[in-house]
Amino acid sequence: MLVRLAKDRLRGWLPAVGVLVVLQAVQIAGTLALPTLGAAVIDDGVLRRDGDRIATLGAVMVAVAVVQVVAALVAAGLAAHVSTGMGRDLRAAVFSRVLDLSGREVARFGTASLVARTVNDVTQVQNLARSGLGVLVSAPLMCLGSVVLALSLDVPMAALLVAMVLVVAVGFGLLLARMAAVYGRMQVALDRLGVLLREAISGVRVLRSFVSDDREIARFADRNDDFLDLSRRAGRLIASMLPLVLLILNLATVALLWVGAHRIAAGATPVGTLSALLSYLALILMSVVMLAFVLLAVPRARVCAGRIQEILDCEPGARPPAAPVGLRTRPGRVELRGVEFRYPGAERAVLHDLDLLLEPGERVAVLGGTGSGKSTLVDLLVRASDPTAGEVLVGGTDLRDLDPALLAATVGVVPQRPFLFSGTVAEALRFGHPDADDAELWEALRVARADEFVAQMPGGLDAPLAQGGRNVSGGQRQRLCLARTLLRRPAVYLFDDCFSALDQVTEREVRAAVAERTAGATVLLVAQRIAAARDADRIVVLDAGRVVATGTHRTLLATSGTYREIARSQAVEDPVEDTVEHAVEDAAEDAMEEVGR
Repeated sequence: MLVRLAKDRLRGWLPAVGVLVVLQAVQIAGTLALPTLGAAVIDDGVLRRDGDRIATLGAVMVAVAVVQVVAALVAAGLAAHVSTGMGRDLRAAVFSRVLDLSGREVARFGTASLVARTVNDVTQVQNLARSGLGVLVSAPLMCLGSVVLALSLDVPMAALLVAMVLVVAVGFGLLLARMAAVYGRMQVALDRLGVLLREAISGVRVLRSFVSDDREIARFADRNDDFLDLSRRAGRLIASMLPLVLLILNLATVALLWVGAHRIAAGATPVGTLSALLSYLALILMSVVMLAFVLLAVPRARVCAGRIQEILDCEPGARPPAAPVGLRTRPGRVELRGVEFRYPGAERAVLHDLDLLLEPGERVAVLGGTGSGKSTLVDLLVRASDPTAGEVLVGGTDLRDLDPALLAATVGVVPQRPFLFSGTVAEALRFGHPDADDAELWEALRVARADEFVAQMPGGLDAPLAQGGRNVSGGQRQRLCLARTLLRRPAVYLFDDCFSALDQVTEREVRAAVAERTAGATVLLVAQRIAAARDADRIVVLDAGRVVATGTHRTLLATSGTYREIARSQAVEDPVEDTVEHAVEDAAEDAMEEVGR
């Protein structure tokens, strides 16, 4: 998975990677040439007392060292440039895919996990790319080149270097195998820690109101200890690497000096060759250590790459059409034909054989209890999800074929849970209409009955809003979200129980102003309270995902038992109907008295 991800993301950086490889080759050639030149200085210059030879070879060594240093600096800068650029592209790709996911996919991954994958996991892959681009090519070449040059100088003594490389490779292979499992468990533990932390921060008021701080602290401590134990295991494995390398280096140095001393005494090996072999030994160990540090990060980066690729490979529940089309009829015409929606693996569908038609200028309310499918219906109309059967049409076009930008411009939704992005009030409102001027902003605020409290905020339209709009009340957030959608002036309005946080007086004022503003547009109001739906042209009653009744408020009170049950639970009375009912009862009582006489 890591190789696949790197191959896909480095494809646009191949020219830079090619230059990087050339620079590393120059650096390695210079590094490998210095011990051989040093041996020549000793054998041909120092031992023969040839000053000119020493000066010539010394000048060559200085020139090689300068070229090596310049190549190393440029290569390091280029590796950092490529890795950070790749990290930027990868974060953008993950972020873009997360925004494409439907609520169902987001719930499956979890918000905390998506944040960790977008930030932490990408950082791990980026760090591996930065170190890997500087080491994964140069370290093996340096090790191999050192062995080859050592063999060219003295085969018996170079055999010691080969044996040392094999021992180090086996030792590091065992370490990496154990670390792969530990890092995989660490990422899972980190996700669990993030979920708990996010819940505790978001629900801090609930924790304090129920005095549950100690319980949450204990839960956090348990998960934190789990992560600590895994981190310690990984730390112990990493800490054992350096002593292992030093032990092998010292043993190899002693063996090389012992064998070299005997061969020099026998006249089989020059003194300079032993010096060069010791230098190559140091280069081999240095390259192995650098490679080991990179390879130790591979297990964790591989786990992170798998988690990232899982997001990139996740197909959104509502994929954009390959060849989007426009509207075929009036934009405000909304129709659902035999719609069914079922979550994957669910035994029962949320919506069953749903047929609904909304004409331009019509105000339709959808009423039902919790779990009746009201919010799912709204999700289908904005194509947050696609129906598992049937069709959802806007302007005579199936949403699966409609241009997403055109759908967003045609259908405006005020969600049940209002959310405002951080920034100023004006910036929050202009999400609905980027080119709106201040007069239009104030008009939308007036309709939503939000102009008074915005005018009292420091700065007015330039007043800052915290993330999620947490520095204003729930009712104020709802009215700002309502103004944001009204500013857009779509052909279809979806109000998903967006008046629930308002008091009755404010709700009546807002609904009256909104009705005037949305005249001529199609309005679908999802509500749980009959008071918010009784003035609609038509009320659709949902029960267990099915349409059980349709009609006006008075008609449904007379014909629908489900609607009457909802009205009774909310203590809703109809004065006109109540008067008629009492009149009929009085007449019946008079008739019975007359018969009795």
